[in-house]
Amino acid sequence: MTALYSDSDAISFESNNLITVQHKFDVYEAYQRALADEDISPPLAAILSLTELVTRSDAGTMFELVQALNDGAETLKKRVPNPIGLTAGCELFIGFVTLFPHESVSFSELKREIVRQGKTYTFHAVNFRAKIAELTLGFIKDDSVILTHSYSRVVTQALLHAHTRKRISVYVTEARPRGLGLKTYDILTAVGIPCTVVLDSAVAYVMDKVDFVLVGSEAVVESGGLINAVGSNQMAIIAKAENKPFYALAESYKFHRLFPLSQYDLPTHNSGILSFPHPKNPHSKERMQISVQSTENCDPSTVSNDHTTMSAPLSTLSSQRTMTSEQMSRNPDVDYTRPDLISLVFSDVGVLTPEGVSQYLVGMFAGL
Repeated sequence: MTALYSDSDAISFESNNLITVQHKFDVYEAYQRALADEDISPPLAAILSLTELVTRSDAGTMFELVQALNDGAETLKKRVPNPIGLTAGCELFIGFVTLFPHESVSFSELKREIVRQGKTYTFHAVNFRAKIAELTLGFIKDDSVILTHSYSRVVTQALLHAHTRKRISVYVTEARPRGLGLKTYDILTAVGIPCTVVLDSAVAYVMDKVDFVLVGSEAVVESGGLINAVGSNQMAIIAKAENKPFYALAESYKFHRLFPLSQYDLPTHNSGILSFPHPKNPHSKERMQISVQSTENCDPSTVSNDHTTMSAPLSTLSSQRTMTSEQMSRNPDVDYTRPDLISLVFSDVGVLTPEGVSQYLVGMFAGL
């Protein structure tokens, strides 16, 4: 593992003076720089970018500093298509700053201490996944068959850790349209874990064969519900119907003070998602050309009498059957899973029920 900061970097500075630069600091650039490290997730990248903002800030009072941090957080939220994870990190860091005990001899010393604490927390937070992997191991029996969804750093680490102690097999969904399940497949098969990629539409088909479902998280919200890659909700619904445990893995910095009541309350939802585009003229040349291309390479025997069902080889129709970027943009990246569908949440602070997550969140922000 390559950490973004060494332990010595996390607790010391090269000089007693804060760094001053002439050009304007770009918090989004700092955020992207932090994300370049594979071990750094969006919440941690947000914390690192805000600590750098404190370092570069010329704020002379706590009010000015908090205002600068809030402005920086808003900038990040506006420039990132899915701001859920980074918002959780921003909330955690700003909450820490506003409640930080003011025992420093000067304001500049206070800023240095805030930066030191932020970097130290991030340095140690990358090890939270190892704690979660160890907690998860106790719930995995020999010869377990596990279903997971898309790609998650913490789930992948938990599965790799389980593989060193027990025999497991894994089904992973393809997770269209980005296909991140294939990344999970490559990582697991490289170390010898039996793994099969499952169509997103085949989750109900495979559920009878699995012992439990294990998913990661974008955020765990105040209700105890889960925000994760789209498809997680339907997976949880099917698991509940089939009486299979549905476990979520989440680092505590992903606990988010958000209380969605439905899919449409998520920050990522907008008017374009699931909207209907203006239909094209049925007599346009473009539509006629697509229709011709879709059928001219097909064996006529594979086209049904009503001309609505075709079973040509996928290679023949791949160009016509892949979603366009416009079609992708009309679909959600994440969805919300209700707490009553979640069996347990495995975190670095322990194994929690969804209700326990809610209680922990209230306590964390009340006595941070």
